[in-house]
Amino acid sequence: MRLWWQDPFRMFQTNLREIDAGLDVESVLDYLEDFGADTWLLSVGGILSNYPTDLEFQTRNPYLAERPSGDLVGDAVKAAARRGIRVMGRMDFSKIDHRRAEAHPDWCFVGPSGARQVYNGLTSVCPSGDYYQVMLFEVLDEVLDRYPLDGFFCNWMSFNEVDYSRVYHGVCHCVACQERYDGVLPDDRDSPGYADWLRFSKEVLADLTGRIREHLAARRPEAPLVLGDQADIVFHEANNAVGRRLWHHRTSESVSAAKTFRPTVPVLTNSVGFVDMPYRMASEDPHHFAQYLVQAIGRGANPSTYIMGTPGTTPYACLDVASRLTRFHRDHAEVYRDLVPAAQTLLVRPVHSRAEFEGLYLSLLQRHVPFDVLPEERLGEADLSRYRTVVLPNVGPVDLGAYAGRVVATGTTTALSVRTLARYETEAETRSLHLEGGVPVFGTFNVIEAPSDAEVALRALSRAPYGPPEKCYGHVLLDHPGMVKQGNVVLFPWTIGQAYREVGLSVHRDLFVDQVGGAVETDLPEQVEIVVGRSAAGFVVHLLNRSGDTDQRFAPPVRIGPAWSRVPAGVREVRALVAQEDLPVSDGWVQVPEIGLFDVLVCV
Repeated sequence: MRLWWQDPFRMFQTNLREIDAGLDVESVLDYLEDFGADTWLLSVGGILSNYPTDLEFQTRNPYLAERPSGDLVGDAVKAAARRGIRVMGRMDFSKIDHRRAEAHPDWCFVGPSGARQVYNGLTSVCPSGDYYQVMLFEVLDEVLDRYPLDGFFCNWMSFNEVDYSRVYHGVCHCVACQERYDGVLPDDRDSPGYADWLRFSKEVLADLTGRIREHLAARRPEAPLVLGDQADIVFHEANNAVGRRLWHHRTSESVSAAKTFRPTVPVLTNSVGFVDMPYRMASEDPHHFAQYLVQAIGRGANPSTYIMGTPGTTPYACLDVASRLTRFHRDHAEVYRDLVPAAQTLLVRPVHSRAEFEGLYLSLLQRHVPFDVLPEERLGEADLSRYRTVVLPNVGPVDLGAYAGRVVATGTTTALSVRTLARYETEAETRSLHLEGGVPVFGTFNVIEAPSDAEVALRALSRAPYGPPEKCYGHVLLDHPGMVKQGNVVLFPWTIGQAYREVGLSVHRDLFVDQVGGAVETDLPEQVEIVVGRSAAGFVVHLLNRSGDTDQRFAPPVRIGPAWSRVPAGVREVRALVAQEDLPVSDGWVQVPEIGLFDVLVCV
């Protein structure tokens, strides 16, 4: 049986304050319908219950007294059902009030010093304790007994090392954690054993996620769980943060990582309408917010918009563009039905080496090589056979199983049997290091001895003085290769991606991409990102205009085109959805109309 959430849907989240319990349900539903949403994520229970709970350890919202029924959830579910709008329950079990914390200290987070974590009068709880492990299920049962909700989302289900003010509290040392953990608990990120504790915490959360899924499936199979990448619907929050370096491709990367791992599992991108948690009254810039949604739908995620309070609480400036893009997704639901990745190049996202990954990401994007992203930790679980090329950015030891396609590896990746003679890792060690042709090396360079039957290129030059000018000579060609080819494997034994990310020389980008291949033939400029997928409608190409990507913001994109682009062999018809034009196919080429924010080509 096909469940509702396996088809495209569009969500709107009202993250309610306790004073919003008297909201006008019909007015909110009017707004959602006009917005293009068909699913409402409503605050239901946990910290506050927006229904008349009878559970002793839950708190009824006192503002429910403003409603004649005394039941916001009940009113919302009934009214939404009449309109065919689904209601999902937002639950937050991360905190309890002082009275419950005093009665149940074993539920609470306990820092290494023995202190609890209290924020705005609420005490953080620990996922190892019984509030999560036992009481959570009693709350779900009470809600399911009363309301036919269409799904659940659990907010902030974590070990609360960091609070809302970004204060670091360390590793939890509560009784349950001490009993569950095999060994001595570390205190913080710098403690010995922290990596082991991270694995432990992920296992606890994965087990809890699985139990919640099973519980909901037994009680109400049509009500999915929205959570991590093992849930029924994978959740990604697209947000901004004051003080965080902007990675312009964060949403696209995150959705791709989820869809590549499990292509048929829905992803929900919940896009935050405000700038940051401390600035919840400040609207996100419309051009920034638009990128959340176009990157999400381009990679096959379901769009969602998230605001504080009700639609009338704060006039967020980004909501106009959000509604236009949400309605676009609604109006082209067939195009997004069963949309799965279709790139032939896979870019592995390493656990470490973030700069290397980002540099290779930008290189592929700018050279119009469509690619999918897969987390390194999922390599053993994903089907690699559908990819012509796998890119491994400085991942160290790796096992690709039976994969027989092309491999392009960088840095310390053990893709070839080479002997490492030395490693230059610091800036002082690599300074002034060049490869033949005047290619500079930045980051890490591994001096290797290649296999005797391998082809070597980009040999290193010995370093010589770089100042004063009178002494700048003496670079001698050495036998240390900067690129090795053997069979289907190409290895750059240095961080060529980091070099491009930090310095921006096209020579780094082009050396790498020329070995990957697979670029789309087009005269579109590098500011257009090409994302390919397949859906019920055919071969789908999203063209995302990235000309607005600028320092720490998104500016209005400059219109690009028209331009020519090749389409896959056998394509007879192409429709540009945003331009609303049928594009004639001539010898495998189409002329793409002018692109504003984005366009979508459906090829059949």
